[in-house]
Amino acid sequence: MLQKIKLLPMSCLILFFYVFVIATSPHAATIIQGSEADALLKWKASLDNNSRALLSSWNGNNPCSWEGITCDNDSKSINKVNLTDIGLKGTLQSLNLSSLPKIRTLVLKNNSFYGAVPHHIGVMSNLDTLDLSLNNLSGNIPKSVGNLSKLSYLDLSFNYLIGIIPFEITQLVGLYVLSMGSNHDLSGSIPQEIGRLRNLTMLDISSCNLIGTIPTSIEKITNMSHLDVAKNSLSGNIPDRIWKMDLKYLSFSTNKFNGSISQNIFKARNLELLHLQKSGLSGFMPKEFKMLGNLIDLDISECDLTGSIPISIGMLANISNLFLYSNQLIGQIPREIGNLVNLQRLYLGNNNLSGFIPHEMGFLKQLRELDFSINHLSGPIPSTIGNLSNLGLFYLYANHLIGSIPNEVGKLHSLKTIQLLDNNLSGPIPPSIGNLVNLNSIILFQNNLSGPIPSTIGNLTKLTILNLFSNELGGNIPKEMNRITNLKILQLSDNNFIGHLPHNICVGGMLTNFTASNNQFTGPIPKSLKNCSSLIRVRLQKNQLTGNITDGFGVYPHLDYMELSENNLYGHLSPNWGKCKSLTSLKISNNNLTGNIPQELAETINLHELNLSSNHLTGKIPKDLGNLSLLIKLSISNNHLSGEVPIQIASLQALTTLELATNNLSGFIPRRLGRLSELIHLNLSQNKFEGNIPVEFGRLNVIEDLDLSGNFMNGTIPSMFGVLNHLETLNLSHNNLSGTIPFSSGDMLSLTIIDISYNQLEGPIPSIPAFQQAPIEALRNNKDLCGNASSLKPCPTSNRNHNTHKTNKKLVVILPITLGIFLLALFGYGISYYLFRTSNTKESKVAEESHTENLFSIWSFDGKMVYENIVEATEEFDNKHLIGVGGHGSVYKAELPTGQVVAVKKLHSLQNGEMSNLKAFASEIKALTESRHRNIVKLYGYCSHPLHSFLVYEFLEKGSLDKILKDDEQATMFDWNKRVKSIKDVANALYYMHHDRSPAIVHRDISSKNIVLDLEYVAHVSDFGTAKFLNPDASNWTSNFVGTFGYTAPVNEKCDVYSFGVLSLEILLGKHPGDIVSKLMQSSTAGQTIDAMFLTDMLDQRLPFPTNDIKKEVVSIIRIAFHCLTESPHSRPTMEQVCKEIAISKSSYLPGVNHVHDMERGDLSKE
Repeated sequence: MLQKIKLLPMSCLILFFYVFVIATSPHAATIIQGSEADALLKWKASLDNNSRALLSSWNGNNPCSWEGITCDNDSKSINKVNLTDIGLKGTLQSLNLSSLPKIRTLVLKNNSFYGAVPHHIGVMSNLDTLDLSLNNLSGNIPKSVGNLSKLSYLDLSFNYLIGIIPFEITQLVGLYVLSMGSNHDLSGSIPQEIGRLRNLTMLDISSCNLIGTIPTSIEKITNMSHLDVAKNSLSGNIPDRIWKMDLKYLSFSTNKFNGSISQNIFKARNLELLHLQKSGLSGFMPKEFKMLGNLIDLDISECDLTGSIPISIGMLANISNLFLYSNQLIGQIPREIGNLVNLQRLYLGNNNLSGFIPHEMGFLKQLRELDFSINHLSGPIPSTIGNLSNLGLFYLYANHLIGSIPNEVGKLHSLKTIQLLDNNLSGPIPPSIGNLVNLNSIILFQNNLSGPIPSTIGNLTKLTILNLFSNELGGNIPKEMNRITNLKILQLSDNNFIGHLPHNICVGGMLTNFTASNNQFTGPIPKSLKNCSSLIRVRLQKNQLTGNITDGFGVYPHLDYMELSENNLYGHLSPNWGKCKSLTSLKISNNNLTGNIPQELAETINLHELNLSSNHLTGKIPKDLGNLSLLIKLSISNNHLSGEVPIQIASLQALTTLELATNNLSGFIPRRLGRLSELIHLNLSQNKFEGNIPVEFGRLNVIEDLDLSGNFMNGTIPSMFGVLNHLETLNLSHNNLSGTIPFSSGDMLSLTIIDISYNQLEGPIPSIPAFQQAPIEALRNNKDLCGNASSLKPCPTSNRNHNTHKTNKKLVVILPITLGIFLLALFGYGISYYLFRTSNTKESKVAEESHTENLFSIWSFDGKMVYENIVEATEEFDNKHLIGVGGHGSVYKAELPTGQVVAVKKLHSLQNGEMSNLKAFASEIKALTESRHRNIVKLYGYCSHPLHSFLVYEFLEKGSLDKILKDDEQATMFDWNKRVKSIKDVANALYYMHHDRSPAIVHRDISSKNIVLDLEYVAHVSDFGTAKFLNPDASNWTSNFVGTFGYTAPVNEKCDVYSFGVLSLEILLGKHPGDIVSKLMQSSTAGQTIDAMFLTDMLDQRLPFPTNDIKKEVVSIIRIAFHCLTESPHSRPTMEQVCKEIAISKSSYLPGVNHVHDMERGDLSKE
């Protein structure tokens, strides 16, 4: 080498020396600085005006003094750019990264940069830290990022990056931190070679829409302390060694993993956060928590966990957040939970927990949020709850709690919301509640609270929601309530209040929902309502309100529902109602209104129901009402209206109910009314109509009730009425109809009630049960009726002298035809009889051959043998055979020695160790054995034994509806046709139980856990009345509330109907509707196109959008479900009515019509 240097010319040596001096001189540093400055200034110029202003220090050729720039002390080159949270906006495309050769740190976090990450980002070969998080960057992650070989920190989280995670990232073996979370449009899987990054301490790829499994190579990253793969669609088993890592932060939440929670994770002494909620993991509730002394945040909610909460939970001394909600946990809340003195948030709701709320809860003085809702907790609310001075959220709703609300609740000075609804609480609302000046919502409905609202409630000036409906509260509304000016929702319905409504109810201009129906309020409508433009829903019906409402109401742009019926209001209907463009229901029946129906009502283009019946309205029916194309119910009966029915009414093609009875209407009935193909109820009685009954009425294919009585109709009854197979009630009485009744056997299949009295009808009555069983009052005062009815004379058997010649001619023609048909039928009978005998023989042989395969024949099999077989088959009820857990029993799959598979429901033992009530047990079993229906699970038998008491049912392969809906794969297979069919199956079963057997059966626990499907997705109702096995002194004995909360209304004759409504929504939404029902009734969208909102936002998103006929049935079932959920049990439909509605659901739907909130809940009912 020296020889080669010596051979170089002297000029080359001089040149080499010159270059070296220049490169290491201050002048060289200046050149490099200038190049870097130029690159940054060019990038600055590409940003928006505001960004350039924020970088005002960026000028000149010395970037080392600029904001966010740090230079190397020796070379004076830029080695760090940190522009975190400055507010810059623009792209990175103009940033010449190759002009920054010595940069080690580039941090542009929390700005508004957009566009793609530069593809040439890999030129920054010295880069150690790259943080582009919290921006609006999009496009793919460039593969050149794999060239950043010195990178130790990479954060691209919270952007809009797309595509897959490039394999080249796994070349960055020096990485300590890799964070790419919250790029929701990333796709693909985790790179299989992720294990190359053995230095990683933190990996965050949450919320990235990733699929596939976690690569097993991840087990090689032994230094990992933070692993977050939450909110993806990852599946498969979790690699076992992950559970053994020394992690501080671990989140697998919201994925689709298989398997159970490994016990190894509960040995991680340094673990501070463990999130497994909605991960797909399931199994038994872990028992050993004692090693997790450093745990601060634990969330294993929505994991379908079974078992009880272990007492070791009380050893989590540092725990701050504990979430175990929406599992299947049973047993009591352990008192050791009172040891968690650092606990701030405790959520145990939506389980099957029972027993009392432990008094030790009072030790949790740091607690801010407490949710024990939707369980089976009993007993009183402990007074120690008053020690929780930091509590802000308090949920105990939907339990079995009794006693009064403790006065100590007034010590919860931080409380913002209290929800104790759906319990059996009694006594008064404690006056101490007035101390809770931070409260914004009080929800106490559906209890047995009594007494007045305490005057101290006026102190709660921040209150926005006060919901007290369905209690026994009474007295006057305290005047102090007028001080609450921020109310949005006030619900006082179904109580015993008297006196005036609060006059300042909407002074703050925020009120949206105001219901005070079914009370004894008197006095006028509050004046503050007139200018309350925020109103959405008002229900003041069934009171004794008085006053002139002509000018009592204003214009409400958001108003959806208004009901003032059954009061003593008077005055005229204001034209302002026509300016309420969102109005879907206007009901002011049974008052003392006078004057005309204003034609401006026709401007409420979203109106679905108009009920002005039982007033003193006069004038004509406005023709413009025909413009209300969405109108479903029009009721203006019992007024003084006159003139003819405007032909425009026939344009209301969505009408299901038209009631014009008891007016002074005259003229002919418009024939075009027969075109109202959706019409179910038509009442034109007690008017002055004349002429013939329009034959077009025979086209009303779904009509159920038709009343034309009390008019001047003449002519004959149209024969086309015979095809009205949905017609149930027909009243043609008090007219001048003549001729015979043109119906025959087989016509009008649904007809149950008729009245044709006071006409001029003659001849035989039809061979239809409704006519033959009619009382004399329904047939009397006609010309000459006869027939097979106790109140009528028999009809003549023959009439030889009349038209003898015609009769003989007919006989000549008919006799050969009849004889031929008879011979053909005789031949067919012979063939059928032969096949029948052959079939019977074969079936008998099959029955004999299979007799030994089925051990069960109710009340006749060898009970001891079957008991031993079942205990053996379940290995003494080992949990590996467990397939479900309910509030009163655990269900096991048992394969008997014969090969027969059965489902065995083993009852939970009573807490006091007492024997079950065997008499009630046996009587219920006997009742169930008498039930024979394809949609009721078949009961094989039962056993009552000191060790094990159980029921034995047929085994249905698909399992419970609850589990199908929770499993994404099964839920996807459970398509719309199958879901609608399963709803119909349950409806048919309930119809049979309520109406088609004696004595009737009320299930009282219809829920997705108790609906089981077979291989063909046929739904079967199961789990009949296990509460009867409990001690009569127990809190859920049959005289009190039984069933699954969230499905069951308080016990009454219609609780099954309510449960069916909840279940139907759950099947269509793919999850329990929770508080969706109440929110829809209160929300600003409730009166708009609810069908569109449901079908786009709320139907199960795992299935494609329903189309064509199935969409019609889905929408119709949603409507029916909401009728079933009406607040008043007496207003709910019967299951018979529900089944009829479902049967016609395909024909009762019109595209574009709001079928959900088009009428107030309960209108389906006829009670």
